Amino acid sequence: MAGKKTIDKETLKEQIRSNLRLLYRKDISEATPQMVYQAVAYSVKDTVINNWIETQKVFEETQAKKLYYLSMEFLVGRALGNTIQALAEEKEVQEALSELGFDLVSIEDEERDPALGNGGLGRLAACFLDSLSTLGYPAYGCGIRYHYGMFRQKIENGYQVEIPDEWLKYGYPFEIKREEYACEVKFGGYVTTRIEEGQPRFYQEGYQSVLAIPYDLPVVGYGNNMVNTLRIWDAEAMTSFRLDSFDKGDYQRAVEEQNLARTISEVLYPNDNHYSGKELRLKQQYFFISASIQTAIRKFKQNHDDIHELPKYTVFQMNDTHPTVAVPELMRILLDEESLGWEEAWDITTHCCAYTNHTIMTEALEKWPIELFSRLLPRIYQIVEEINRRFILDIQAKFPGDQEKINRMAIVYDGQVRMAYMACCAAFSINGVAKIHTEILKKQTLKDFYELFPEKFNNKTNGITQRRFLLHGNPLLSEWITKKIGDEWVVDLPELKRLKVFVDDAQCRQEFMNIKYRNKLRLAKYIKQHNGIDVDPRSIFDVQVKRLHEYKRQLMNILHVMYLYNQLKDNPNLDMVPRTFIFGAKAAAGYHRAKLTIKLINAVAEVINRDHSINGKIRVIFIEDYCVSNAELIFAAADVSEQISTASKEASGTSNMKFMLNGAPTLGTMDGANIEIVGEVGEENAFIFGMSAEEVIHYENHGGYNPMEIFNGDQEIRRVLMQLINGFYSPDDPERFRDIYNSLLNTKSSDRADTYFILKDFRSYAEAQRRVDAAYRDEESWARMCMLNTANAGKFSSDRTIEEYVRDIWKLEKVQVKPGKR
Repeated sequence: MAGKKTIDKETLKEQIRSNLRLLYRKDISEATPQMVYQAVAYSVKDTVINNWIETQKVFEETQAKKLYYLSMEFLVGRALGNTIQALAEEKEVQEALSELGFDLVSIEDEERDPALGNGGLGRLAACFLDSLSTLGYPAYGCGIRYHYGMFRQKIENGYQVEIPDEWLKYGYPFEIKREEYACEVKFGGYVTTRIEEGQPRFYQEGYQSVLAIPYDLPVVGYGNNMVNTLRIWDAEAMTSFRLDSFDKGDYQRAVEEQNLARTISEVLYPNDNHYSGKELRLKQQYFFISASIQTAIRKFKQNHDDIHELPKYTVFQMNDTHPTVAVPELMRILLDEESLGWEEAWDITTHCCAYTNHTIMTEALEKWPIELFSRLLPRIYQIVEEINRRFILDIQAKFPGDQEKINRMAIVYDGQVRMAYMACCAAFSINGVAKIHTEILKKQTLKDFYELFPEKFNNKTNGITQRRFLLHGNPLLSEWITKKIGDEWVVDLPELKRLKVFVDDAQCRQEFMNIKYRNKLRLAKYIKQHNGIDVDPRSIFDVQVKRLHEYKRQLMNILHVMYLYNQLKDNPNLDMVPRTFIFGAKAAAGYHRAKLTIKLINAVAEVINRDHSINGKIRVIFIEDYCVSNAELIFAAADVSEQISTASKEASGTSNMKFMLNGAPTLGTMDGANIEIVGEVGEENAFIFGMSAEEVIHYENHGGYNPMEIFNGDQEIRRVLMQLINGFYSPDDPERFRDIYNSLLNTKSSDRADTYFILKDFRSYAEAQRRVDAAYRDEESWARMCMLNTANAGKFSSDRTIEEYVRDIWKLEKVQVKPGKR
């Protein structure tokens, strides 16, 4: 499918040798695998550079409208394998490395995952960039070059320990530093007003500033020569060392600009449960937004004289509320630097900015204390105040006398700046990321805004890139699919529906399940290497991997494991298919209960995995430092996809799609994109349980429910909960898990007990797990179910999602890129 070959094997071998000499003064016989990885990566990047240059030329020649995708996270995963795959050069690179005495898979393993994201929001952004390039749409991803990411997760004595993720330790060969595009970003100080030519002009003075330095990463389209750009901004001091201050003995001032710059791009999402953490997070947001928008305006003005035409050539997509400061920053540039009037600037801004909402929970919508916001961004705050003043007048005009509505919708209210409300006010498009999520936004979370701006709201169900999570992550299944239906599915995932004709073919079912088994062997080897535990590849691999949050209900999963273990202890001959429960998750550093849940999972694992009396019928595995690269192994090997969030809480989910694509049926609630997955594959090919979103919302609106009734009336559930506080899993400290126990039952607390309805859904969940056990025993039926999940996954490609964004929101046009000249 890909175009003309761009890598010659003999040339590549010589490039690798040359790079080793240039970078390390080493011969190939002396090189370490890390050195070889670097040499190979630089060689591959050299191939990509020509198409990257050609892509930019096409942008200039066609004057194509460009998307700037603004996101605090881009969880891109390893670049080497994906880039080689996009160039369709696996065979040449494999052969070249083999002849040099190395293996491509082991060389890929030398690459650290870039620590530019954490969860689904960042991975979604990366999938979108992949699709934009593959589909031929001009786009820039804009984010931050975090030096250490959020953290690298270590598990010590069962606890999560956060250590720096030194992904840049050996340098990152795929990035290019672009100092010529540096921008100044200002913080603090005060605003002065001067009358110039009869008009007030505003100037920020007495500020501190940092230099935003862009680093560009190539985003290579599959087989089409297109290379878009992920631009991540690093912070440097305007003056790295103030010698005048040092000479006067003011050592602190001598390095304060350097320290300011260092902290901004040091880590992803600093712990914001204290004031200094909030301040740093707001600095990060404004830092990359200001730099990105300054650059976009500068690029526009190189080819266009009329700033009023900006919406015709530029669109900014705000990925959740974190980049919402883009609205007042764009206004600032238009007002203060382009000298436009308010109405002109507002008209441009409201035709350039679009907003994606990723959360249903009102408490998760970002807010900033006025004191902090106005002190850190004084001119931006003035603009926000004016946006709010005019917005309130609009509300009053449409809903006269309704002060409550004004209070609910005001952007500045009760000492806070409400960022999501500013996004809703200014954006020309507001989209949710799954059908149920968008409906809840319209009916509940953003109901007032939907009443005022119904034309803005639309749904864009998330998607994933099959090129990362099937073609690269599951080569055995990819090869099998291509043999059956050809390779068009790589760029047209609905082609997978052609697999349906094979589900009743006994040989095809056997081939499909043999591939699953081989992938389970691969993951079992990884677990043995990293956890030191043997797992049975013939057991059910029951998997829940995602960010750890209470609404995702990893706690319900491990409580059910405890419940099953109790059943086995009571009846060692219990007839059950052996089960390996696999968890992978990071908890935010300041999220106590989430971190305690990780400790509980590992405490339960320690007890169960050492108990020989249960004959290996249960194993519990916690995958340390869950990331994109080990996720590829996990999705390919999973038998069961745990998607068990409290209904109405998960906006969409994307791990559910990755599991489905790799042939794992969903065990889940009717929440987020699960609903649409069931709609595609049929409820008979999934395991659905629990309350509906409507039931959950009803309980929440009426004060919750009383979990003590379940505790008192269900002896088996009571036994599991008592094991949290009687030392069964923590003999050295019986009180260790008291907080979890209280969160489920403590009706005396000011907090509502069992906020996420774990006990309410527990019996329904246990019954669904019994259905899984029964279904797995019927090998023929199970194989059909797995194959149908893969065959019906076509809707969930990020290619489809991007085409919908383009059609309904961005209005981009495809460009064609010829191979770049070497």
